[in-house]
This record gives sequence, C-alpha cells and structure tokens, in this order.
Amino acid sequence: MRMWTRAVPAALGALGLAVALTGCGGSDSDGGKSGEDRTSFRLGEASPPQESTMERAKGSTYTVTPTKVETGTKADMDNSGLDRDKDKEPKIPVYVWATVTHKSGKAMEVGDMDDDLIVETDKGTRTKALIVIMGEAKWPNCPAPDTSKKLKAGESEKICKAFLIPEGQKAAAVQLGQGFTREPLEWPVSG
Repeated sequence: MRMWTRAVPAALGALGLAVALTGCGGSDSDGGKSGEDRTSFRLGEASPPQESTMERAKGSTYTVTPTKVETGTKADMDNSGLDRDKDKEPKIPVYVWATVTHKSGKAMEVGDMDDDLIVETDKGTRTKALIVIMGEAKWPNCPAPDTSKKLKAGESEKICKAFLIPEGQKAAAVQLGQGFTREPLEWPVSG
C-alpha cells in the first residue's frame, strides 16, 4: 500500500508537468507562436500586416490572403498564347486566387502588394508569378490583375496570378516572401 501512495504523487506530478507543457502552446494549430511569429496559415487566412518596401508607399501596410490554388493543364498552356521553349522542360500553370488589402498609410498599387507571392512545388521548386513582357497570356477563369490600380487604406482587391511549374509536379504551398532576413509566410495546399 505504501508503494501505491508514493507512485500516485509521482504520476500526478508527471501528468501536471505534461498538462503545463501542453498549455504552453506545444499543440496549438499555429505551433504555439503568437500572431507576429507565426509563419504557417490555412488558405483563407490573412497574413500579418506587411510593411511596404516601395519608396512611394514607405510605411504603408497591407495583408495578403491566398484563398484558392488550382493546377492547370497542358491544354491551358497550349491555349495561353505563350510560345513554348522547346529546349526547356514542359510547364503547366498553377492559378492562385488571393485578396490584397491595404491596411494603413499612403495609397498602394496592387502590384506592390502581390509581388512577393511564390508557389513551391512538392519537389521543392519555387517560382514567382509569370510576367509576360510582350503581349498577354490568357488563362481560363484567371484574368490578369490590374497591378497599377491604387488602393487606399481599407480597400481590397481580389486577384488571380498564374505561376508556371514543371509538368508532373504539384503545388504544395503558396508563400509570401518577407525579404532576405525573415522566413517566408506559407499557406500549404492540400490535395
């Protein structure tokens, strides 16, 4: 009997320690990080406010909310109007729908808010949105956004951006770069 009474306090102490450690954030969906430190989000969740690095909007803040990611087809690529480089591996489009929201400061162009979006594939390939220098690419249900449109504080714009990834790979995450010194924010893509 004496052995049992000693074992119970020890077991309760271990259980109390486990509860205390769990309560410190070890099992939260955001990894126990505060809103400012968090780097992983679900599609539909807004990024923490980002500060503009553009001289014309210095000090302004905005958020980016990726809402939907869809992989296109070889036919989408064939019908896009883009010339295919025969020396390079075939690519397919990935469409990312997002909402950019100007939070504070001077008016900002949509293109300044979505410029750091990246798609990472299941094979680790990272790519920025496609920029067409001459002409225009056409994608089904993904019109090119008006990147020069200015938003004032409190205004939002829904956009769709096309990214080209190697054929046979899948989009694994949408990322938002935060410069060279901070880890990018990430929205994993399921399926």
